Amino acid sequence: MQSTITFFPVDNGDMTLIKLEDKTTILIDINIRQVAEDDEDPTCNVSQELRGMLEKDNKSRPFVDVFLLSHPDRDHCTGLQNHFHLGPLDNYVEKPPEGEDLKIIIGEIWSSPLVFRRASKNHTLIEDAKAFNTEAKRRVNLYKEKKQLFYGDRIIIIGKDENGKTDGLEEILKEVGDVIKIINGKSCDHCTACIIAPFPIQEDEEAEEKITKNHSSVIMQFSFKIDSVDSACLFLTSGDAEVYIWEKLWAEHKKSTSKLQYDLMLAPHHCSWHALSYDSWRKNKNPQINKDAKCALTQMRAGAFIISSSKPIKDDDNDPPCWGAKKEYKTSLDAVKGEFFCTGEYPNEERQEPLIFKLTKNGPQPPSKKSESITGPAVIIGSTKEPVYHGQE
Repeated sequence: MQSTITFFPVDNGDMTLIKLEDKTTILIDINIRQVAEDDEDPTCNVSQELRGMLEKDNKSRPFVDVFLLSHPDRDHCTGLQNHFHLGPLDNYVEKPPEGEDLKIIIGEIWSSPLVFRRASKNHTLIEDAKAFNTEAKRRVNLYKEKKQLFYGDRIIIIGKDENGKTDGLEEILKEVGDVIKIINGKSCDHCTACIIAPFPIQEDEEAEEKITKNHSSVIMQFSFKIDSVDSACLFLTSGDAEVYIWEKLWAEHKKSTSKLQYDLMLAPHHCSWHALSYDSWRKNKNPQINKDAKCALTQMRAGAFIISSSKPIKDDDNDPPCWGAKKEYKTSLDAVKGEFFCTGEYPNEERQEPLIFKLTKNGPQPPSKKSESITGPAVIIGSTKEPVYHGQE
């Protein structure tokens, strides 16, 4: 099969599935709302769409190899307890109540306790977020006891926690700059994941506070090997990371931008203006772009795509999604003959479907616009794979 990346229409929320040619699956965030399960409601039933794309294990239970939570906001983890198995596999319910589906097993969790800690300072975590945290701690404690983890218990910790809380966990700890090459216990030939953020705890209290207020999130660059072509596709995902984080990333990477490059990027915070600017889109008549943040966000390769996982984007003062942010992204995309998509507008605003990109040796391939169908013939977009930097022709 062909590797794909699917962006599910979940309003102003994120839910992305990477499925590799060897059928390995990586799910990034979820926002499974109850309205989507109502047959009378036109909202896309993303739970059923997801289940249709997943494999089953040797006991006929649906599973994802990896679930990555970028950060614990409501619109990134809603539906976790209702749709996913949490706890030891010995407690898995093989025969759910009538009308309910089997829950999805998570082979391996990728979690950042540092992101959780920062989020909890300014937000009250919802029950799904607390449940995720409890499950992550269960897996960590099991590792401390067994020093070895298996399917349904595996975890990778993203970033050191404070006060030495991740000391002794080096075997399951990945830090900024590390590249994940083993997925759910298997060496992966088709995909690697480079960790770009969260930033480590800052000694300067003001800097730490700025990171916290700017929606500290796990940021990763996924690199895909397609038909023996290394880095044939690069995918950048960043949760809700806002302007200070992107400004800081540019300061760190502007001399060597390879880790910020992409063919596909999920627009931060559902195409929010605050990924690009400190100014309010709604309150300022002439809000100013932060040049460094924009540079960090526009390291796109030829023929790139930016995806807004959001409601339809209107020319108004809403944020997110923000019309001004879309315009900035489109201007940069025009320079590389790229394209912008919004999940809330695909294939149309009245009834959305998952937006599926096929990954080819020539870059990501979007679904056909002619048929407005995810099953129709795709339009092939070529790519020379040369980065075009912001401000260059």
